[in-house]
Amino acid sequence: MTDTQHLLICDCDGVLIDSEAVAARMLVHELETRWPDADVEPVVLPLLGLRIERVLDGVATALDRTLDEHDIDAIRAAVEGAAVQAPAVDGIAAALAQIPLTKACASNSHSPYVRAVLARTGLAAHFEGRVFCADMVAQPKPAPDVYLAASQELGIAPQRCLVVEDSVTGVTAARAAGMSVLGFIGGGHANDAQIEALHAAGAQHVFDDMQRLPALVAQWMLHAAVGSH
Repeated sequence: MTDTQHLLICDCDGVLIDSEAVAARMLVHELETRWPDADVEPVVLPLLGLRIERVLDGVATALDRTLDEHDIDAIRAAVEGAAVQAPAVDGIAAALAQIPLTKACASNSHSPYVRAVLARTGLAAHFEGRVFCADMVAQPKPAPDVYLAASQELGIAPQRCLVVEDSVTGVTAARAAGMSVLGFIGGGHANDAQIEALHAAGAQHVFDDMQRLPALVAQWMLHAAVGSH
């Protein structure tokens, strides 16, 4: 039986879809093509998790370069075109099937892309009618808007929501929404520094194998039950 009093909210890229490394490579490639004399990669990587527009703005500012609207649209199309072919994160389908909570997806990407990757990987069935994206709210992550939208739309209080995130941007957004957060570092883009960064941003636990997710959710549920008494 599904628990409809609590909500598991998963980020898309890097949690459901192992797309962050693919997206990052394409982003770096597109910028290096435009700025062949710039050292792009060290500037791009710390910004992953933000919306592409904000990543591009941050990189351009840091490198004292400019991108026009055509460049931004073309780069976003190239990045999403590459990321949409990425596989599901290893073990995520089995993990979701074992977790008896209502589930939602909350992403910093655009709705058409998120719906396409969820459908292609067969994960859409876990999130029917419960997909929330940055283009549906006023402010993208790290603002809490997309998480609060999920909570409000589904009628489940933030303190009854558990989020799985892979970026500091996403953890920051979920914590700002008043939700508990698990940090996931099992995607192809993970590195050791990310563990410390996710903890510092407010993740309660950081894990690297989706086989552990059902047990971590059960542990959170137990603590939530104890805390409500």
